[in-house]
Amino acid sequence: MNTTVTDIPTTRGVLTPDACKDLFYAGSAEEYNAAMRMAVKMVNTFLTNTRKPFSGIKPDTLAAAFSTIDFDTPLPDYNSLLEEVDMLYVKHATAFHLPHYIAHLNCPVVIPALAAEVLVSAINSSQDTYDQSAGGTFMERKIVDWTAAEIGYGSGSDGIFTAGGSQSNMMGLLLARDHYALKHLQHNIKLSGLPPEASRFRIFVSEKSHFSNQKNAALLGLGEKALVNIPTDHRFRMDASLLEAAIIREQELGNIPVAIVATAGTTDFGNLDPLLKIGRLANKHGIWLHVDAAYGCGLLLTEKYRHLLNGLELADSVTVDYHKSFFQPISSSAFIVKHKQSLDIIRHHADYLNPEEQDYEELPAQINKSVTQSTRRFDALKLWFTLRLMGKKKLGEYTDAIIDTAAAAARLLAEEPDFELLSHSDLGVLVFRYLPKDRLIPDPDAFNLAIKRSMFFSGEVLVASTKVNGHFYLKFTILNPLTTLNDICNILTIIKRHGKDTLN
Repeated sequence: MNTTVTDIPTTRGVLTPDACKDLFYAGSAEEYNAAMRMAVKMVNTFLTNTRKPFSGIKPDTLAAAFSTIDFDTPLPDYNSLLEEVDMLYVKHATAFHLPHYIAHLNCPVVIPALAAEVLVSAINSSQDTYDQSAGGTFMERKIVDWTAAEIGYGSGSDGIFTAGGSQSNMMGLLLARDHYALKHLQHNIKLSGLPPEASRFRIFVSEKSHFSNQKNAALLGLGEKALVNIPTDHRFRMDASLLEAAIIREQELGNIPVAIVATAGTTDFGNLDPLLKIGRLANKHGIWLHVDAAYGCGLLLTEKYRHLLNGLELADSVTVDYHKSFFQPISSSAFIVKHKQSLDIIRHHADYLNPEEQDYEELPAQINKSVTQSTRRFDALKLWFTLRLMGKKKLGEYTDAIIDTAAAAARLLAEEPDFELLSHSDLGVLVFRYLPKDRLIPDPDAFNLAIKRSMFFSGEVLVASTKVNGHFYLKFTILNPLTTLNDICNILTIIKRHGKDTLN
């Protein structure tokens, strides 16, 4: 039977364009522009009105404000929405851009990257396959190639953007584990699971390395027992001589060294392990070397301090966090390998996405290099905007300023009789505590903890803290080129004031 158009039943309740004005499409341009203007206005108000890094609001007070929120009842307009978000979030958001924020590895961000965020979010490309990103594929690859060249790798290198340093570090250990199994045991872990020998796999890390190594070893089925902690020197950097001794000792015990993780910029001290010595040891013993440069990657930008990364080029893989040291909005990170063939270990094919028979020279697919992300934001565009408009040299000047300020702040702390500086920093992390000489402090740990808590809830200064050998210390993380030595002096004065208030 032939069917005509008039025979096809009409669908009742079809949505009209006016009913879909919230969708991003050509007919909603006016709605989009109005929403963007209001959002930009809120950002400008945040910049204009925020005078201290935190409001000081207590968690229970803030949590109580959420009790009346009902997602089943939409708000009437954007004004109402933004008023609610302002009350619940913006007024209490931590202001990383202020010089008195000196706590964690949160950098202020550059404006070109914020402009890119508008395009990234609106166009909403997914970086897994060429047909979902097109030019975005080649932009990401260009940024990866540039980063690899800055590391010192040749044209055979490769990499991919990731969600952050912990994910990149996991990829480094995964490749190290699987590379060893394929090369030395002729065992494909991807297909067959862990070999019996995996219980003897050992990964060598500094005792001050990032906690993601423990988590990743567990996720990879090796367990935290696979980690061998190497003691550090007086600057909390991995002791290379003790590393080699540990490698030999583990081999004598019948264990199998599969990876070394060196740190280029420790979270607690901002110092770099001796990369050149470690790289030579890795080569000597035939062990995969992964360098966690999530923090220290900013040294790639500077001629003045680039020498601190000497030996980075010897690594088999490197973690880079642009959102820590390249002044990029979260998230913007990458995992870089010296030899692109290394990434073949993790490739999986899906007929609907990246079929095995596809020519990936003709139609590239970044998903072939990804472990845990299929759909993935076009975060590389933010760094593209930044490098093309500002350039490496300008970013390097920011890095130089940060390191110079941190060095001056360290000298100031060392000269202040009421402060105890634990270590100088290659980058910008200073660990110290306040111990006034004119007062007896029976419990320095509790005293400095009280100072930190008091300052946090006043909101005027945000500092971090850590424990070293079981003792509590305050911690500066200087990651803002606008932070000056005068700001540091002011912060120290505030610490003294809160210390006196604690004692009284």
